[in-house]
Amino acid sequence: MKEDLSKAQSVRRSISKKFRQSIWAKFIGAIKHYDLIKENDKIAVCISGGKDSMLMAVLFSMLKEHTEIPFEVVYLVMNPGYNEANLQKLKENAELLNIPIEIFESDIFRVVSHQEKSPCYLCARMRRGNLYSKAKSLGCNKIALGHHFSDVIETTVMGMFYSSQLQAMLPKLKSQNFEGMELIRPLYCINEEDIVKWTEYNSLSFLRCACRFTENSEEDELLSKRKETKHLIKELKKTNKNIENSIFSSIHNVCLDTFPSYKSEGEEHSFLDKF
Repeated sequence: MKEDLSKAQSVRRSISKKFRQSIWAKFIGAIKHYDLIKENDKIAVCISGGKDSMLMAVLFSMLKEHTEIPFEVVYLVMNPGYNEANLQKLKENAELLNIPIEIFESDIFRVVSHQEKSPCYLCARMRRGNLYSKAKSLGCNKIALGHHFSDVIETTVMGMFYSSQLQAMLPKLKSQNFEGMELIRPLYCINEEDIVKWTEYNSLSFLRCACRFTENSEEDELLSKRKETKHLIKELKKTNKNIENSIFSSIHNVCLDTFPSYKSEGEEHSFLDKF
């Protein structure tokens, strides 16, 4: 256990020093700018076992040590049906990083296995519903997910290119199905590249995708729309290093007066309404 604590301390030290500007400052900045945490919140930090959610758990554990704002944290892990190797890897990483996780079981993988179309979409919806339900039963009023800066801009681009809409990802939102519950995204301003650098610097290894439907299908992963979008943005960065920041800034500087139509709270509006 002494060795594990030493590793945990080393990982935290890297965040407060080497990655202070690229990770810690942006984590704190997002919390303040988007008002993600309030006094007496009880937050379920949702951990999937990947690099993003594990970093988020470490950041919350550091925040608890340094903030004067009174709030509670539960490090919540849902097991949707991981194979034993993946579940063991998740547990080992949590112990290594000194994160006191609470695991609960679900049968999402079994249910989704019978779904022929859009299993990933159904899985995501079921995961979130289960996390909300469990978190609420524990007295939490918020769940924290590990979506980062790169997820935000990729979602924006994917919406425009593949769904014919300009739609972003909010840093927080209220649950429509669980009254009094909110979802927050504390990694909103942290670039995935910096998360990868933090992982490599500390010689950490996390789950990539523990889904039983994709773990043996590298070809499907490479053909996914998100993979295509990642590649596109990477190519654009070769001629415009600021492309990611430009996309991110654009969703904060929307000029509705220049759009021929838009939707708000499910209602369509046209520029002709005010013409």
